[in-house]
Amino acid sequence: MNPRLLSKDLLPIHEKVVAGERITDAEAMALYASRDLNGLGAIANVVRERKNANVATYIHNRYINYSNVCILSCQFCAFGAKKREPHAFESAIPEIAANVKEGLADGITEIHMVGGLHPSLPGEWYLDLLRTLRGLDAELSIKAFTAVEIRHLAERVFKKSIRETLELLRENGLGAITGGGAEIFAPEIREQICRGKETAEEWAEVHRTWHQMGGRSTCTMLYGHIEGPEHRVDHLRRLRELQDETGGFTAFIPFAFEPEGARPGPLKGIAHATSTQMLRNLAVSRIYLDNFDHITAYWVSMGLPLAQIALAYGVDDLHGTIHEEKIFHMAGAQTPKQQSVAALEKAIREAGRFPMQRNTFYERLPRGTEREAA
Repeated sequence: MNPRLLSKDLLPIHEKVVAGERITDAEAMALYASRDLNGLGAIANVVRERKNANVATYIHNRYINYSNVCILSCQFCAFGAKKREPHAFESAIPEIAANVKEGLADGITEIHMVGGLHPSLPGEWYLDLLRTLRGLDAELSIKAFTAVEIRHLAERVFKKSIRETLELLRENGLGAITGGGAEIFAPEIREQICRGKETAEEWAEVHRTWHQMGGRSTCTMLYGHIEGPEHRVDHLRRLRELQDETGGFTAFIPFAFEPEGARPGPLKGIAHATSTQMLRNLAVSRIYLDNFDHITAYWVSMGLPLAQIALAYGVDDLHGTIHEEKIFHMAGAQTPKQQSVAALEKAIREAGRFPMQRNTFYERLPRGTEREAA
């Protein structure tokens, strides 16, 4: 984009980004305040192109939610349930294995698996689950558990340290941990939307420990509720600082709050984030997180058509095929529950990018499109 077409408030930031300089928190706040959405996209794409050229990726994966029974009652969550609530469920290991076998027959390379903080499942159940899935295919990547699940397993189930718990899980098949549970890090917001959940520091401790063990993970942000731009910038700053320290994050995946599923309280009746807000947040994230290689548009939250547009706002990844996502859809999401490889590749091509399949660690898999992208 010709810099002359940018609004005046964006010109200094554009110059810094082109020069490869890091923007400040104050400049991030200015980006959130700017009305020049296309200008934001143009600046974000400077970073995207520098890091990923004209390639956009996706993963062929399947989601598994082993149970939604949870000891917490987060205000934003329509997924979690107490044992006797009508929507509570617990999947048996053979049932989970059958679903994964079905996915393997379709060509998946990753299982993405999370659940609630179950009050009574024993430690051996989790280890048996990992061993069973690993036994189905040694090449299958098992990406599982949020930071709060890891803390729950460490403190209440295995009664071991965070590191010892992660080592035990890895020995039995865990390949990567998920970025969920980050929500918004600011304690005053956390107190209102997920009281009793782990703190920002506790979330970071799990990921820091995993990274120190040589593991990789993603990270997330839940936005579009009662937080303000200052809370989003604070959230991004904490992630950027941790990435400076460990280098263990593969990608950042922000997603908008689904208000329909909110429990009674401060989140009830909030309007859903608009398309403009979602694109703005992705673009600002791409510009600010200069030490992240990848920004993922979560089509489950925003829909595939808007995720496709996000490829012009700094995004270089469309997540995965997923199959049967529950958490957002139990909260009221109207997007499809899965996508085909063909649909993801079509969306990427229509946006003018080269589609490439990736693995859990955002490494591109050798396919025919690799030659085309080169």
